[in-house]
Formats: sequence, structure tokens, C-alpha cells
Amino acid sequence: MKKSILLFFIFLAVGKITAQTNEEVLKMAQLKTEIVKMDSLLFTVAFNECKIDLFKKIMADDLEFYDDRSGLSVSKENEIKSFLERCGRTEKLTRKLNSCTVDKLGDFGAVQLGEHTFLVNGVPVGTAKFIHIWERKNNEWILKRIVSYGHRGIKK
Repeated sequence: MKKSILLFFIFLAVGKITAQTNEEVLKMAQLKTEIVKMDSLLFTVAFNECKIDLFKKIMADDLEFYDDRSGLSVSKENEIKSFLERCGRTEKLTRKLNSCTVDKLGDFGAVQLGEHTFLVNGVPVGTAKFIHIWERKNNEWILKRIVSYGHRGIKK
């Protein structure tokens, strides 16, 4: 009898742990879906198609951009200026997401780690790794911090 009661409580506990785990898995899947959507809006739409209004909306006013080639930029205005210069060139620079992982950052937001390829006129020219810190603010996602590193050219 005692053994049956003990087994009952073990099954009950395992069931609760499994239910919590399933709920957490679903929340993480939803989070990744949201962040990958934001990544797509930022790059596939804003960056690749030169949609400046969307680019401005996604970037935080206090954006920090760390780059292994140029160092630290703490100016949203500089990023907008660079964006506009790039969009004015005859050769078209685009970005393709290769892979990413997403994890939550408590109640603040999410961290996205990944690798992407840059193309000029459709031809791959380089890859890089990135870390994006996303903040959920007023029920919207904004990009707060960018770390871009491991830039490598692609040999033709």
C-alpha cells in the first residue's frame, strides 16, 4: 500500500514536471518564432530592400553596435547614415540568415546568436557571426545591442 502511494506521488510529480517542461518548450518556440520574424523584418525587408522607416523603428534610440573591424558605435544616427549610404550604392548588398538560436533574457527580452552571409549583387562575399539583444518594450521588439564578429571573406 505504501509503495502504491509513493508511486502515485512520483507519477504525479513527473507529470507536473513534464507539463511545465512542455509549457516552457512552447514558450521558447514562440519566442524564437517572434525573434526570427523580427530578424526577417530587419534584414529581409528593411536592410535588403532599403526600407529606412522600418529600419529606424526596429533600432533602439540607445543602440550600441560592437564590430570586430570598427569597434563600438553608440549612435543610432550613425547606423541610419551608414544604411542610407549603402542603399545609395550601385552594387546591392544583401544579407541571408544561415542559422540562429534564441534564448530569453528574463523579463527584459531575448538574445539571438547566429551566423549570416552577405552578398553583393547576389554573390556571397562574406560571413559573420552575431549576437543581437532584443528588448520587448510596449509589446514590441526593438534591437538594443549588436555584436558582429568573426567576419570572413568567401573565396571565389
